[in-house]
Amino acid sequence: MSIIQRMKLSFTKLVLAFLLFFPVVGSTTVVRMQTSLGVIDVQLFDSAAPLTVANFLSYVDSGAYNRSFIHRSMKSFIIQGGGYVWDGSTNNTVKTIPSGTPVVNEFSPSRSNLRGTIAMAKLGGDPNSATNQWFFNLADNSANLDSQNGGFTVFGQVVGKGMAAVDAIAALQVVNGGGTNGVFSNLPLISIPATGTSIKESNLVMINSVTSNHSKLESDSDRVFAYLEGLYPEYLSPANSFPTGSVLSPVSSASSTSGIYYYRYYPTTKSYIATANGTVYYLGSASQNQIMSLGSLSDYLAAAAAKGY
Repeated sequence: MSIIQRMKLSFTKLVLAFLLFFPVVGSTTVVRMQTSLGVIDVQLFDSAAPLTVANFLSYVDSGAYNRSFIHRSMKSFIIQGGGYVWDGSTNNTVKTIPSGTPVVNEFSPSRSNLRGTIAMAKLGGDPNSATNQWFFNLADNSANLDSQNGGFTVFGQVVGKGMAAVDAIAALQVVNGGGTNGVFSNLPLISIPATGTSIKESNLVMINSVTSNHSKLESDSDRVFAYLEGLYPEYLSPANSFPTGSVLSPVSSASSTSGIYYYRYYPTTKSYIATANGTVYYLGSASQNQIMSLGSLSDYLAAAAAKGY
């Protein structure tokens, strides 16, 4: 079987699986984290944890998480972020992200701290102290975190191939970076600075931007593009950011039209994804640079909607 046939079969099987096992629902919120080691898409549990989701999105929408970094990594347990940003404009210093009013704990046993979920960090002995910091569960931590401190509120789960980026971060070497009360004592680094050299931005796992799709997407095609970017980064890279702010800031700032095609171009992989006349198309190295039909836009849209795009 050729690489073209394998790719097309992979796309087709995926769509069929979603259509069979996931009902088409109203679009939920998906947040995209653009990290140093890849894209992490997170589907939020808007209805199940509304206060926590609203709290998290308030930081996303304000841009508070842009240029933040993963500041804690515990092997086979969690990676944590949302607390600190790297400020390159002021002599490359670390700044604390200002925290807002703590959110009421919304832990539920129906949303356990399982691998691939995101939950809010909080202060010890205070179930209602979550503000801006969050963590990804690297393993099934339900036995520990579901019963501790009122339970840690899970408010979303990683979708697409985001766990590849999460696992890549978790596999990095960890150093003791100090900080007040040892806040950076388990700091993951992409590269270790030379002895006597300070940690720089290039050493850190940066989260360059965090955006969400809860602002209106311009078209069904853009929803499918965003969905496929998260699912197939090996073909569609770099992924684009979701819109920020008002509905007048559409995700399609990266999309263009040429003839009958509405498309996006991915310079890293030198590939295109496009729609035309109700069909999704791919053009790139996997198709020997020939335009290849991947199937019905409506089918992909149903799969994308099931995952919140």
